[in-house]
Amino acid sequence: MGALVWRVGRWARAYPSRLGTVASAVALLFACVAQTPSLIPRGGVVQGVLTGIAALSGYGIGAVLGWLVRSLDVRDKLAPARRPVRRVLVVLAPVAVVVSVVAGARWDQDVRAALGMPATSPWGYVLVPFLAVVVAVPLLALARWLRNVTRRLARLVARVVPATIARAVAVVVVGALAWGIFSGVIWDGVLSALNASFAAANASYDAGVDQPTAAERSGSPSSLESWDDLGREGRRFVTGGPTTTQLAAFEGALPSRTGIDPSAVREPIRVYAGMDDDVADTAAHVVAELDRTHAWDRQYLLVVTTTGSGWVDWSMADSFELLHGGDTAIAAMQYSNLPSWLSFIGDREHPAEAGRALFDAVFARWSELPADHRPKLEVAGISLGSFGMQAAFSGPQDVASRTDGALFVGTPSFAPMWRDVTDGREAGTPEVAPVVDGGREVRFLTGPAGSDGDPLAQAGPWSSPRVVYAQHASDGVTWWSPDTIWDRPDWLSEPRGTGVVDATRWFPVVTFEQLTGDLFFAAGGDVPMGTGHQFELEYAQGFAALDAPEGWTTGDTAFLQRVVQQREPRF
Repeated sequence: MGALVWRVGRWARAYPSRLGTVASAVALLFACVAQTPSLIPRGGVVQGVLTGIAALSGYGIGAVLGWLVRSLDVRDKLAPARRPVRRVLVVLAPVAVVVSVVAGARWDQDVRAALGMPATSPWGYVLVPFLAVVVAVPLLALARWLRNVTRRLARLVARVVPATIARAVAVVVVGALAWGIFSGVIWDGVLSALNASFAAANASYDAGVDQPTAAERSGSPSSLESWDDLGREGRRFVTGGPTTTQLAAFEGALPSRTGIDPSAVREPIRVYAGMDDDVADTAAHVVAELDRTHAWDRQYLLVVTTTGSGWVDWSMADSFELLHGGDTAIAAMQYSNLPSWLSFIGDREHPAEAGRALFDAVFARWSELPADHRPKLEVAGISLGSFGMQAAFSGPQDVASRTDGALFVGTPSFAPMWRDVTDGREAGTPEVAPVVDGGREVRFLTGPAGSDGDPLAQAGPWSSPRVVYAQHASDGVTWWSPDTIWDRPDWLSEPRGTGVVDATRWFPVVTFEQLTGDLFFAAGGDVPMGTGHQFELEYAQGFAALDAPEGWTTGDTAFLQRVVQQREPRF
């Protein structure tokens, strides 16, 4: 046992030297910084994975810094300081890790409190250092193997060219091969496997989701679209929503009692087309379904760009139909089998193409109808669907000229129109809650509110048609951006938005890694409505702001929110 302890102690003392003193120091710094809060609580397991990734990225940066120091021929001058620095690092590392992990556990509880989530046991954070090692060590071993391959190749090339050029050639060749293997073999293989897996999921049938019989629904016996071809999310969409009985009960229970006559409610129209080889053909199928169902005779028509797998947010559709008493039609289509998070990272072309194709096809048909004999045309989308729908327009003025209103929810920051609107905000207004041109055309909804207030209310007139952006300060989907690797975003330079704790700070590289985790968990099952990427309560406010029934009040909006919050219409 004594010999084992001696060997472990000897290895620990030599550890910084074997890995590089500078690289180890920066890895330790990044691992500690990774414990700081961001937007969504993480828990011990996620925090452990994040810590390992942060430590590895810090090691890589530190290794480059160490190489620069060595290239400056100052290594001998710094040699006397290396041994003391290594000793300090060996002593400091465990203390820094323990202190930062304990602080991280407390910050995690602060984030939960800020979002209205119940506290959890902090003991899960005990796993953080161990999980970090499990994540970082294999990746570090791979990186060091690639470094050794690069060095051997450089020695071979140095036989025919100068050593400096040989090293550069080796780095380029190994880097290009590694990237080519990853992107061309590994990544393509992963995408192919995922696509096959999600294609199988798309073809599956949910228990209790049966073919609709109402002619107003795609996939019904009267439909031009086959029930089998709608895909899993399409089948869920066309079979969901409030019934006419529930719509009548809702209208009768409104606090203002000024809604639609309960006896006048109609079966809502929901049309949908499954994925085809060409998005233009898919869009044409949607228009054919609108013709078949006589959707042009309804008061409102909502065009929705779905997320990657063809998902239409149930709370979006239900809120729209309840608000307007079912005198509505909703049109959507599928353009991919991949889930939204995968399309978000690796496929942004298809959502934009689908958004343009669907809106252009519907708008072309709608424009042929007399202005006084066609429905009011509104558009909407959430997350990747918001990005895709915005791609159909050049800007807010284009939205106003071709629609009767737009509701864009949880928009990713890479959406060009959102970026232009946000960057054009008035001085002194924050990025998380911008005011643009006095709110004449565009306004931002930054959280749910009931009868106590209207967060869309601003001084000055709000012309119609209107554009509403719904977003949360705590939503990683909106605030994730590769720019945060090297640049502090405005929302972290300004007063923190609702649900974001004051301790949230920007750190190069690490903040991007934290936001990547927030991106994946922003819509987690335990994230409350009205925070993160959960927008179930904002649809009532957003659609009411676009065009509400005569006499509609903020109390009615609050009542609609309560109905949606129950996740099924009960009155």
